[in-house]
Amino acid sequence: MQTNEYLELETEDAIKRFHSGENFYSQHVFGYHQEDQDGETGFVFRVWAPNAQQIWLVGTFNDWDESLPMEKNEVYGYWEVFTGKPSENDLYKYKVRQADGRVVYKIDPFAIAFEKRPDNAAVIHHVPEKKWKDGLWYGRKKRSNFFQRPINIYEVHASSWKHHEDGTPYSFADLKEELIPYVKKMGYTHIEFMPLMEHPLGASWGYQLIGYFALSSYYGKPEEFQDFVEACHKENIGVFVDWVPGHCCINDDALPKYDGTPQFEYENPDRAANIRWGSVNFDLGKPEVQSFLISSALFWLEMYHIDGIRVDAVSSMLYLDYDDGPWEPNHEGGNRNYEGYYFLQKLNAVVKLAHPEVIMIAEESSSDTQITGLIESGALGFDYKWNMGWMNDVLDFYKMDPAFRKDHFNLITFSFMYMMQENYILPLSHDEVVHGKRSLMHKMWGDRYKQFSQLRNLYTYMIAHPGKKLLFMGSEWGQFLEWKYDEGLEWRDLDDPMNNSMQHFTTSLNALYKEQPALWELEESYDTISIIDADNRNDSVLSFIRKSKKKKDFLIIILNMTPVERQDFPIGVPYQGSYKEIWNTEMQEFGGTWKEHNPDQLTEEVPFKEYPYRIKTVVPALGALILQPDKIKIPRKRPSAK
Repeated sequence: MQTNEYLELETEDAIKRFHSGENFYSQHVFGYHQEDQDGETGFVFRVWAPNAQQIWLVGTFNDWDESLPMEKNEVYGYWEVFTGKPSENDLYKYKVRQADGRVVYKIDPFAIAFEKRPDNAAVIHHVPEKKWKDGLWYGRKKRSNFFQRPINIYEVHASSWKHHEDGTPYSFADLKEELIPYVKKMGYTHIEFMPLMEHPLGASWGYQLIGYFALSSYYGKPEEFQDFVEACHKENIGVFVDWVPGHCCINDDALPKYDGTPQFEYENPDRAANIRWGSVNFDLGKPEVQSFLISSALFWLEMYHIDGIRVDAVSSMLYLDYDDGPWEPNHEGGNRNYEGYYFLQKLNAVVKLAHPEVIMIAEESSSDTQITGLIESGALGFDYKWNMGWMNDVLDFYKMDPAFRKDHFNLITFSFMYMMQENYILPLSHDEVVHGKRSLMHKMWGDRYKQFSQLRNLYTYMIAHPGKKLLFMGSEWGQFLEWKYDEGLEWRDLDDPMNNSMQHFTTSLNALYKEQPALWELEESYDTISIIDADNRNDSVLSFIRKSKKKKDFLIIILNMTPVERQDFPIGVPYQGSYKEIWNTEMQEFGGTWKEHNPDQLTEEVPFKEYPYRIKTVVPALGALILQPDKIKIPRKRPSAK
């Protein structure tokens, strides 16, 4: 059999699997590929557009004319053309005569590179095969259980972290030299990027995509991002990327009505229209769309060695009534979007089968569907869910005048009631510092000193609360201005002693988090926490214990939510002995006024709440303390009678 015949058989099999929803590497058959045909080396271009009347390949190599008509495979509805003309950096599009005869220039859905926006032609670019040097990182990942390891995420918008003096954003070559050392210095375990895929409008922050296989040219070349991830892994930093499979950019030259009919989107116009975000919803029940999207997810995991994906807007894929427009109940009369539900289960099953060590994260705001856990139990199969309820409650509380906090104390204690229902990430993300919501620093009540005090209190509460952590860039030093997607962060803030001290505080807190197994080792179980006092509304002081696998290694967390210093404040403890203060948010080095820690505290044989002993300490106004057992007596278990 000739080589061309083998290629034809492989292509036919791949396209059959694409149509059945089981081709998870569909970029290997669609898009452009260099091939030899009849002794000639050239490119094969393929695109799926079953209802188009005619398609031409047009580009800089043929002056954008109709000299390269594509031929349709009537059985499988794809078009292809073989040509020897294109070369590196040539631009191209597909000129599509749609089902109704309208002629539109369309992007290549499988392109791996585009020209810089606002233009959007695909670019012929061959990424050299990389010899990765991150084997040690992968080995450690496979040997460890990420549920029982610290995860502290620094969320980044790649083009607004820092700008050059001329106002141009950093590329990944630049970020490799500056962002990685910064994240290492700050002590974060992972970087999470807002979407890096090609998008035509910067104001969408990357959440309205056109190129599901393309790194945005705004950020540099694909090989630069590969090098960035490799460099992160060498410094023991993981990399997550946001990804948007629910909806896509509405632009006429992108995916919507690609062949003139609802090809990627739902046929029902009410279901296809995403009114809230001005985009188009994918038909997640269509097998070809499943192949397309899951191929995109695996492409990013394997092409760039990223360590996890955060799936955006999961609720919009789960509920028919999530959007603002009209909707129809499902066949059972409910609001469940079964196509989205089963697609997300399929996505997680495929990813976990191929890459069990990858972390799958859902940004999801409801409580009607089990998001994390085994698919066999009815869950979607994600590893983590953003805890949006915790985030909303906590920020509402910290914005409040302390005089009223005693009446709303449940805002910071309610999460203890449901904290084990899912595997959670506690997010203080980009969504909370834009559109007039104010920065985290600016949300805090009071004058500037009190704002910094409360920000330190809030971050200590987040680190001490069960769940993995996420903080948006700039929040680590208390940037006062809201985030602006088209400008760099306010790095000049760090010339201010208060901002500089805040940054040092966050660095120290991140180090404490990694050093203390009690803050992450047992997070899958209620054994990780014991509440000391969550009912002290009048004083508005919350206290609880975080525990590790070793009985003697635990931490006592005390949070004062008022601007009143609490003298001789009683705290219940489980064991007799002495307790040492290892964390005080009001130390001078952090921007507070305290020069020395509280002295070690000896227990009194006085019961407190459910605890047989108590200690007394001074709790700073708007401050947070963490105490550690120093010399304690743990009773031995008596042997059972035989």
